[in-house]
Amino acid sequence: MARDTTTKTPAGGDAPKKKGRLKQIREVYGMTRKEDPKLPLVLAAWAVAALVVFVALGFLLGSPLFYGIFGIPVAVLAAMIVFGRRAQRAAYSSIRDQAGAAASVLDTLRRGWDVTPGVRFNRQQDMIHRVLGRPGIILVGEGNPNRLKALFTEERRHLTRLFGPDVPLVAEDIVAGEDEGMVPLGKLNKTVMRLKPATGKAYLRPAQVQEYQNRLKAVGPNMPIPKGPMPRNGKMPRGQVR
Repeated sequence: MARDTTTKTPAGGDAPKKKGRLKQIREVYGMTRKEDPKLPLVLAAWAVAALVVFVALGFLLGSPLFYGIFGIPVAVLAAMIVFGRRAQRAAYSSIRDQAGAAASVLDTLRRGWDVTPGVRFNRQQDMIHRVLGRPGIILVGEGNPNRLKALFTEERRHLTRLFGPDVPLVAEDIVAGEDEGMVPLGKLNKTVMRLKPATGKAYLRPAQVQEYQNRLKAVGPNMPIPKGPMPRNGKMPRGQVR
């Protein structure tokens, strides 16, 4: 009996995945273009520039057709790289004024970093996020720098009571934002990953990071908040808010 070749692709097969991927790219492109109206011109300029370079190189080496054909995928790759960077910048711009934006960015840190959003916050929506990695425990705030000082102090006291004087707190607290002296969202993760342990302390071993992570999770979050940025007119959840 002949095998039926008209069987439909099962759910979750290759065809639906490819279609979903293209749809996702279109959505990201549309969102990015809203924040960055010059996006089509910029992508075209980079693609054309890359292609021109390869064609010119081909003329110099006596093979313009070969290098021109080879330059097409390179031009597409250059446009995609620029698109990715501008899409990331547009995403940061779209959440910049929302409470919880820094937590959303920190949540994209690579493996080996543990992020707990909103460990401290107040009624004005200033908040502290806690990041645990090999440099130690890093506190990241967003909101008014003057009001954040009290929140930083409270969380440092809490961690010292929990772990004692040897708590691996990084000396430098970070305030995310676009004002002078703050760390922009686009540079937040790089800034966190480049931090060094406090003076006199060594980098934590992976096993130590896991141990501190387990102890922090055992205590539980002080004041849980929803993940991701909150709506601009959103209300803080009920809890022990200062």
